[in-house]
Amino acid sequence: MSPTDREVERAKAIAEAVRHAGGRALIVGGWVRDRLLGLTSKDIDLEVYGVPAALLHELLGQFGRVETIGESFTVYKLGDIDVSLPRRESKVGRGHRGFLVEGDPAMSVSEASRRRDFTINAIAWDPLTGEYLDPRGGRADLDARVLRVVDRATFVDDSLRVLRAMQFVARFELTVTTETMEICRAIPLDDLPPERIWAEFEKLLLLPAHPSLGFRFALDAGVVARLLPEMAALIGCEQEPEWHPEGDVWIHTLMVIDRARSHIDDLPRFAKIAVMLGAVCHDFGKPSTTAFFDGRIRSHNHEEAGVAPSRALLDRLNVHSVDGVDVRAQVFGLTAHHLKPGSWHKVRDEVGDGAFRRLAQKVDLELLARVAAADCLGRAGEFDCSAMAWFLERARALGVEHEAPKPLLLGRHLLALGLEPGPQIGAILKQVYERQLDGEITTAEEGVAAAKEILRS
Repeated sequence: MSPTDREVERAKAIAEAVRHAGGRALIVGGWVRDRLLGLTSKDIDLEVYGVPAALLHELLGQFGRVETIGESFTVYKLGDIDVSLPRRESKVGRGHRGFLVEGDPAMSVSEASRRRDFTINAIAWDPLTGEYLDPRGGRADLDARVLRVVDRATFVDDSLRVLRAMQFVARFELTVTTETMEICRAIPLDDLPPERIWAEFEKLLLLPAHPSLGFRFALDAGVVARLLPEMAALIGCEQEPEWHPEGDVWIHTLMVIDRARSHIDDLPRFAKIAVMLGAVCHDFGKPSTTAFFDGRIRSHNHEEAGVAPSRALLDRLNVHSVDGVDVRAQVFGLTAHHLKPGSWHKVRDEVGDGAFRRLAQKVDLELLARVAAADCLGRAGEFDCSAMAWFLERARALGVEHEAPKPLLLGRHLLALGLEPGPQIGAILKQVYERQLDGEITTAEEGVAAAKEILRS
């Protein structure tokens, strides 16, 4: 039995205990939506009707350690299952936390569903009978692939829902109703903290097969203009038709994002995020560098020029390390060097091993090859993109596809030669390491010999 199946069985057991206590437990929210779509979802939300909070806490104790979440209403957590009372919310302040929430076990399923964001998330399922309860017509909207707000009056209270709409559109390939789009355009987004914004953008980048659908919604809903000015600047920025027949930099970037997304499933989370942000940011330098030269559109040095706006975006989203890895540094490296695989391939007989080793100090070369491939393939027309395979093969042959070589000569070697700690040691280590990168030094012994030579001279 899979972990997901075990959690469902556990939810059924809880529902049985609730029924014996005179109540009813329903699975609600995204798990039900995903079940109808044939998708697997591990997080289960149980909504319990007809059982007071104190009794609910008592009966849940028989299923393991119970964590209580929240103060003004009661949510109990048992592993991956959240158990809560149906509740109503009243807006009392700005932001996604500015709500007065009241749990009420006597509420009806229809009344409780009013606080949900979209109809596709307002469907409940009885794990004991298999019955779907659908007071908002969510199943019909799901079948038609339509995104529709549950209630205009409650939807506007939480601005984060606009960004949830963005990633839902892409994940489930939904069409947004006219009313829903109008509501999203009118909701201010200036009360959202960076971490909540980034959480929704991370889902947009990693979960859908075609994140571009969410970015197109974000453009129509005004999210790009309000939260992603660096991307907004790409709209209307022309490109040389010979190399970019698809159109402006915005269109090209969306194509690159989708290409990048199709080749990251084998990577760890930090690397997936780095590649996807690299795809987003790779041409941020074009708006400031694009000009006409000799009748053609050029964007000289747009790679380096893209680092500053990339930093501005990551600062705004508060993206730094992911799973202990400095993702920011990788994104900046991917942006600054995304043309290297292609340009080096053109003069491949002249590019030495040292160039690869030095570039590996600045960016993960495998991730760079992936972003460069997405950049090459993310265009209309047919282009030769074999340079990226050559680039990655060279990097792997040298063993530097993920990082530069470790220095063979260390400070302790120089101390053993009688040198005193100080700037001289650092200078010698740097000189010897440069020779190591060029392939002149391949062992620690050769490094020590080179250091002695430097000292004699």
